[in-house]
Amino acid sequence: MLASTSSPAYGIFLALHIVVAVAALAIFVVMRTSAAAVAKGASPADQAKRFPNRPNLSARLFYLLPITGMAMTGIGGSAMKLSQGWLIAGLILWVLAAGHLEARVLPSERKMAAAIAANGTADPAAGKKLGLSIDVLLTLIIVAAIVMIWQP
Repeated sequence: MLASTSSPAYGIFLALHIVVAVAALAIFVVMRTSAAAVAKGASPADQAKRFPNRPNLSARLFYLLPITGMAMTGIGGSAMKLSQGWLIAGLILWVLAAGHLEARVLPSERKMAAAIAANGTADPAAGKKLGLSIDVLLTLIIVAAIVMIWQP
């Protein structure tokens, strides 16, 4: 077992962790701008393009974060212990964000996509509601990123 934060394996997982975090953040920002477009009354064609009536598998990229994080914890040896407060805080924030994603964001997105597929457009209020829900998700992710970078 590699037991150092300076090992090549740790560096690879750290890079992967950062890439996954940035990609997930980008996906959620795109979702937020799409919700804002619906809230502002985007055209039916634009709404259909932004919200296709299919599962959002790209949002599930978010689930790779704890996998890469735990790999770094395992590889990091004594420098990375799961009992460290910032790791626990990061994991709690991730669980809250994942729960919010599954309980609020993705169901709202599916409802909006179904409404667009059935009616051609979605209600602007639904776009606003989805946007606010994504704002909560983004806030949790940003706070988790601050904790992970700052490591108090």
